Formats: sequence, structure tokens, C-alpha cells
Amino acid sequence: MGKLDGKVAVITGGAMGMGFGSARVMADQGAKIALFDFSETVYKTAESLNDEGYEVLAFKLDVRIAQNLKDGCKSVAEHFGKIDILVNAAGIGVQKYFLDASDEFRDLNLDINYKGTWNACKAVIPYMLEGKYGKIVNFCSVTGCLVVDPGMTAYAATKGAILAFTKALAVEFAPNNITVNAILPGMIDTPMTDKSCREACPEDPQSIKDSIAEHVPMKRLGTIEEAGKVTAFLASDDSSYITGTSIVFDGGNTLPETPGSGWAPQ
Repeated sequence: MGKLDGKVAVITGGAMGMGFGSARVMADQGAKIALFDFSETVYKTAESLNDEGYEVLAFKLDVRIAQNLKDGCKSVAEHFGKIDILVNAAGIGVQKYFLDASDEFRDLNLDINYKGTWNACKAVIPYMLEGKYGKIVNFCSVTGCLVVDPGMTAYAATKGAILAFTKALAVEFAPNNITVNAILPGMIDTPMTDKSCREACPEDPQSIKDSIAEHVPMKRLGTIEEAGKVTAFLASDDSSYITGTSIVFDGGNTLPETPGSGWAPQ
């Protein structure tokens, strides 16, 4: 018996990265999965999971469009009979210095990262209220919530907003047996990280990744499977009395007081 046996989970951004890692772990623990993603690869991802014996649906949709999410959730509920879990993993992360960032760039970040999370919750929560049960897991980031680098104003603002939204939603729906929590990843080995490393150093992107890993106290990047295990915990009844909180998932990267200084007691 898996900890998520009989549960139905909707995962936005489920075609790759931490969304896919969450889908695989949760499916392995018994959940039936519906993947929502803007990329066509969502169909191949679902097919590969179904070939492994899991029950997975795929929907290509845009989280910026609220009606798309409502229609997708209706199809999921009609197919599986209910929706118990929502994982909001859809998002973008592009560096651009503040004075170089257009209003369109700002709005793109807001629309996908923050409004997409809002739209998904708005579409799923009615089914949770109907079932008198719900688990919502929002992927935020250490960026914007704990730390920030130059060029991340748009991204950081959206992630900070999602964390505040998580807390507000948790308070509002706690009486309805719905928990809402957040995961704050640091540097994780995902396609998005690969893209950022290629953009930073096209001739040797691995050197960028290695340098990042060297500055993490655990000396490596996190994996999508590890992210999935954190998601599965917050989506299971092992976290039944936890709501409105966040788990920092960064290998200790936000802990050093003087990162990179080389300071140490003599």
C-alpha cells in the first residue's frame, strides 16, 4: 500500500523538471496523476509513465488562461471521480536586469508564475471542498523568499507573492480540511538550470553547474526525485497537521553567513 493510494493529483508544469519528479514519486506511491503543461512533451511524459504501469492523464494547456484550467480539472474529475491534490510546479525563470526589463517581461513572469498558481487553485479547490479534503503544494523558490541575485527582480517578486498567497490560502481553507504548503527549492538539476547554464557560458555550461555545486554546502545540486519526495510528503497524510508553512530544499545553500568568503576559525 502506497501512502497516496486512491488519491488523484493534478500537477501543473508536470512534463519536466520538479513537476515531473513529483509526478513520478507520487505515482509510485499510488496516486493517479493528471499532468498539465504548456509543452507538447506532456503527452510523451504521460505515455512513458503509463508504460511503467501508472495511471496518468495529459493535458496541454496554458496556466495563464483560467478557463483552460477549469476545463482540464473538469475532465480530470469526470475521469477519476475527484481531485485530492494540486501541485503547482509550472513556472519560468529568466534573468534580466531591472532597467532592461519591459512591462511585457514583468507581466509574463506574473502571468505564468503567480497568476498560473492562482488560476490552478481557483479551478481545483471547488473539487476539494466537495470531497472535504485537499492538499495543495506550491513550488516557490529560495529566490525572492530568502535570497536574491541581481537580474531576478521579476522572478523574485512572483515567488515572494506565491509564498504570501500560500499562507493566506492556508488560513482561509484550514477549516475545510485543505492544507496549503510551499516548497522553496535552491539549485536543482533541472532543464531550467541547464538552460541558464548554457546562456551563462555556451562554450562550457557544465563549468557553471560545477561552480554552483561547489558553493552548496552539500557540494551538489538537488535532484528532481528528491523534490518529488518533498512534494509527496506534503501531499500525504504524514503532513496532516502542517499548513501555511514552507520547506527549504536547497542543500543548506541559504545557511552560510558569509558565503564564498573563505572565512573559518583558526
